[in-house]
Order: sequence, then structure tokens, then C-alpha cells
Amino acid sequence: MSLPSEPVEFFNRYTGKTETEVIYGEGFLRWAYESKAGRVTLATLVKRKLFSSWYGWRMSTPASRERVLPFIEKYGINRAEMAGEPEYYPTFNAFFARKLKPSARPIAEEPDTIAFPADGRHFAIPDIEASDGIFVKGIPFDLRTLLQDDALAEKFAKGSMIISRLCPVDYHRFHFPCAGVPGEAKLINGPLYSVSPIALRQRPTLLWENKRYLVRLHTEQFGEVLLLEVGATCVGTVKQTYRAGEPVQKGQEMGYFIFGGSCFITIFEPGRVKLSADLLKHSAQQHEVYARMGDVAATLRKPGQEDKEQQSEEELALASKEGAPASSPSSVQEREAIGALQEVGPSGPTAGVGSSDPTEGAAAEI
Repeated sequence: MSLPSEPVEFFNRYTGKTETEVIYGEGFLRWAYESKAGRVTLATLVKRKLFSSWYGWRMSTPASRERVLPFIEKYGINRAEMAGEPEYYPTFNAFFARKLKPSARPIAEEPDTIAFPADGRHFAIPDIEASDGIFVKGIPFDLRTLLQDDALAEKFAKGSMIISRLCPVDYHRFHFPCAGVPGEAKLINGPLYSVSPIALRQRPTLLWENKRYLVRLHTEQFGEVLLLEVGATCVGTVKQTYRAGEPVQKGQEMGYFIFGGSCFITIFEPGRVKLSADLLKHSAQQHEVYARMGDVAATLRKPGQEDKEQQSEEELALASKEGAPASSPSSVQEREAIGALQEVGPSGPTAGVGSSDPTEGAAAEI
């Protein structure tokens, strides 16, 4: 399916408006994914690890630091949030994996909330098995291929999913969405295609084909939560900064991506969470929602509420698709979600993202 002229739009949770995304390297991406010559180059070179390794090496040379200030100015990076001044970073990759000031990303305080694991544009699937496609309708999400584990795929088949897409201009550290005990990161091999919206509209299967790491997080409230770090073109390395088997807190740093757009997927067991109303509404319209790490993504679904909440979610999604106002239960759900967002302000706990060197952590080659 080719959509070369259609702008990429998303809903901004903070402005309350639908906005058009400024895509880093848009000209190259459109050529690579929307032209015959580009697709040939993509298949023979760009998707391969060698290309990403070469580009990653370039971004780690001393000469690459000359790109930092122009990048900040062109894409409007908020310097006030950065833990260090631009001159502090010896290479572009060091800047790309920058930490933020501890106060820059308050973490939702309520224990029954799920926080977004990363800055980015987020897409929700309330029932994976019932989904009729993401970005392109008619291509259901292939959970078995993503997880490479039939038993695990069966367990989460009717679960909920949040796909968090990070652009090169975003803060590229990712964090635990809730407290728990994480296991080892399991590598699942695959190519390194772009996960930009231009690429995903052409081929949404990239989300479950690209190289990725799977981490199983065991929690008291939310059951087992699956966390996947998905590599992409020019993302040659993912670094894990947590320790497997040791308890973690919500908002605690998990790791970071080196240069390039990338993706983080969070999967919940069936009936465990209630996704935020704005996330449900705009995802039903095939629009992502921009939100920052630490903000409310979902809440705990209490026993006895499953049927009522499922009906509300279905009504909200249907009303969003048809352009009609949601019925009363969904409107209540939306007001509750907005209220929760208003309560999570600068006074909340923070991610503590400015405490250590940007190059620390065990390298995990993607």
C-alpha cells in the first residue's frame, strides 16, 4: 500500500491538537520505501547490520560532535531539560543517548498506574487478537512471530499492547513502566528496517520482523508484563542498564538506544489494565498519541470491572471511528484519565535520569 503524499499526523496530549510530524531524513525514507530503486537498495544494503554498524561508528567519532548544535537548533531540542550542555558531549552518540535532569520527567505516583516507558508517539491495541491492523488495516499483529514463543503468544493473545515509537529527535532512554522483577533480555534476530511511519505504512510487519530484545517483567499488581526493545535502521546497539533478577521501581531506567529511530513495545495479560482514554480514542483513528516517559498510559483494571470497561472501550473506539461522541461510560472513562493526568505534575517522583555517565551499561548488540 503506497501513501507517498499523505502527511504523518499524531495527537499531542499536551497541546490537545492533531499535529504533523517533522520526520528526520524524510527525503531518504520516502525514496527508500516508496520508490522501486529505493526498495532495491533497502533490500540489499540498508536493512543489514553492516550499514547500521557503519553509521553508528560515524556517530561515535570525535568529528560527529559538530552535528550536535545544528541538530538541537533544527529540531528544537529543549536544552533546559538536558543534564549537560551541548559542549559536554564528546560525540553525537553521547548526545543522542543523553540523560535528562531529574525533574524533567515526573513519574506517575499512583501505584495502580502504568507509565509510558519512553518519550514518543504511542499506539494502543486493547485486544491484540481482535485487532484489524495498525497503520494499514487488514494486517493483524503477528504476536507469535514477534515473541518466537508459542506458549507465550497464546498467553497474551487477547492482551493489550502499547507500541511506543521513538523518533531521532526524542529522548532515547527507556524505563520500566511499573515496578517488578525483570528477567534477562532475550535476543530475537531479524533485519534492521526503519520503524518510521513512512516505512510502517508500507510494511507494518517490520514491527515483528526487526531485531529485538524481549524482557519478561514479573509484577505483583499487573501480572507478567512483556517489554520489547525493537532495533531499526542505524540503531546498531541497545544497552541494558538494569540488572536481571533485581527488583525495579516504576520509572527506573532500563536502557537506551544508540543513534536512530527505534521502538519499544509493552504487552499486558488479558484483563489486567485499562488503557488511557485518549490513547484508545486516537489509536482507533489510526493516530498515535505523543506523550512523555512517566506520564499515565494505563491503570489497573479492578476485579468485577472487566465487562463494563471492555464495553466502554469498544463504544469509545466505535464512536472514534465514526466521528460521533462516545457514550456516557466512555466519557466518564475519558474524564477520569484526564483527571489522573492533571494530578501528575512536576511535584511527582522523577526518573532520576541525570545521575550517571551516558556511556555506562552493558552493550547488547542489535
